[in-house]
Amino acid sequence: MGRAELKLEEPLEVDIGDYNCDDEDIQYTSYLGIPRPSASTSSFRTFTTSPALSSDDPSPCSSPRPAGSPPVSYNTPIHVPFDKASSGLLSGLFGSPSSPALARLVGANGSANKLGRSSTLSTSATLPRASQSEARLLKHRNKSEVDNLEMDPVVVEKLRRWLLGIAIVEFDLDDGPVIDGVFPPMFLLPSESENIAFSAFPDSSQFEQGTSIHSFRIREQVQQLSTEKRPTTKDGFIYGFSYFIQKKDPSSKRGYRQHSIVLLTQHQYPAFFSCISSIFGPLYEAHGLPMLESACHNISTWRDPTPGQTIEIGFLGTVFQLEIPKAIDEQQLTETSSFNEAYDPRTHILASSPPLIPPPIRLFEPSLAHLWSIWECLVLCEPILVFGSSPAQTSQAVWWLRDLLRPIPLAGDIRPYFTMQDGDHSLLVNKLPPKAGTIIGVTNPFFEKSCSHWPHVLSLGKDMAKIEPATRASPSLGSAVLAGPNSGWTTKTHKRYISKDRVLLKQLELACKGSEQAQIEASLVLRRHFCSRTRDFITPLARYLHTLIPSPAEVISARTQPGDLRMKPFNSVHFMTSLKTHGSTLPFRSSSKRTEFYERWLKTPAFGLWLAQQEQIVHVVLKESMQRA
Repeated sequence: MGRAELKLEEPLEVDIGDYNCDDEDIQYTSYLGIPRPSASTSSFRTFTTSPALSSDDPSPCSSPRPAGSPPVSYNTPIHVPFDKASSGLLSGLFGSPSSPALARLVGANGSANKLGRSSTLSTSATLPRASQSEARLLKHRNKSEVDNLEMDPVVVEKLRRWLLGIAIVEFDLDDGPVIDGVFPPMFLLPSESENIAFSAFPDSSQFEQGTSIHSFRIREQVQQLSTEKRPTTKDGFIYGFSYFIQKKDPSSKRGYRQHSIVLLTQHQYPAFFSCISSIFGPLYEAHGLPMLESACHNISTWRDPTPGQTIEIGFLGTVFQLEIPKAIDEQQLTETSSFNEAYDPRTHILASSPPLIPPPIRLFEPSLAHLWSIWECLVLCEPILVFGSSPAQTSQAVWWLRDLLRPIPLAGDIRPYFTMQDGDHSLLVNKLPPKAGTIIGVTNPFFEKSCSHWPHVLSLGKDMAKIEPATRASPSLGSAVLAGPNSGWTTKTHKRYISKDRVLLKQLELACKGSEQAQIEASLVLRRHFCSRTRDFITPLARYLHTLIPSPAEVISARTQPGDLRMKPFNSVHFMTSLKTHGSTLPFRSSSKRTEFYERWLKTPAFGLWLAQQEQIVHVVLKESMQRA
């Protein structure tokens, strides 16, 4: 008898980077996620001794909260060294919400399974595990409920002027965070779904029970799709605003439930969408899918997000005034806003500004004396690693740093909250020198080692938020050592060029000891100060550019001669001569420091972007002048 042959199927190999997005290949679905195994191989584990805030703590936007809904919390996790002997206890009690401790998903022969998932491994040997049938039933039910929602195509089109969609992200014991659904449905690559899911969760335990709000920015991997399948973005990035919830759940074998409601948008409006998230999150938690439908219909009634306009926004019972910037590089200030009454950050929102609640000077308190050095590094496109105890901290801080740079255009990559599972991890975090202008916010202690060669680190330190004594963790954990860099500003290369404003510094230090209102007002003063510094920095450049604009005589002459009238080329030698002649209103520590600072900036990518913007503005004005003649 002949020997039987065992025929095996060819292994499935898919290179997402080479994915060709033809319409025939794309399925219109709300979720295509295939989470990779978690990269929780760091030598540290993270947990916290500060569970939740009281119910009267402020959220990024004032709104009524349903009775019994968890309070928004900004807390400080404590990191302790991890060893194999203690892995069972720590992963059981304080497992990371977004990084289940999964082994490599490989077979006995070392080959990975087709979907990159394990059917037998659990998150931790110490965590109770739901049966496969129970977990599969729950996942199918949640996903089908979102998929069964319907909305008129006209309403969807109006909604997507503001939002790409709203994602519901749940925590799976085996896979970690996974997207249950996106409404309205939008096409996502598996890698994009995974990126959104992991970015929606803190990568360290934040509290026993409570909520928090943070934001993130991920690179879009699909382009040139029809708007029905995928709304277009503005800059190739998707912005997410996550309302994360952890609460006790007796019906769960883990004893608690973790999930996030994520607003996905094409707009860089952190103050606005943080406010919307703080309103929608508690209401969705209280009322479920009907509130999701109501919110989407509500958003579809808003006016177009027209640049430079002020819009009255009504959202689920809350009304506020929203001012949209004329351009994304414009710094919005309360003094120049269109609000006709006293500014209140809870009812008046400058869309592109950073969130004001909690007051940002709390985050920067350990580094107040170094803010002038930090501003210089931002202007010079120096890469900065922002280390915080929570995504809420890092995302607010990164948006503030980005805002201090305006009106200078953003020339690098910013990530308000960056995880090890991000698709760009190897691009942004490697052994090479970090790219110019890169600012990433991280909470995982792993980054302290992998980014040890970065020149500048801003560590935000512990939160100043008050904690409810009744919900504090075990006192025995309170003596654990905080992992990560020490609080404050650390630089290996930068030496300050400009003098500090010591009067302002004293005011900020006093405000940190005062009321929340005093801290908000001090934060606004801080923004105004650095906005003024940026304008003072640009003034000598603008003065020189005026000499390059064609004169009225040249404009008249060009009317009779064919050709494109443009600005004369920028000459760095001529500019430095002009700078030496006219000086600068910035308080440089010496004339040589002034010369060196401007020479360095002329070599940054920000200068090229800024000059291109100015040339385009002049070109438009000249063209309109020619047409009026």
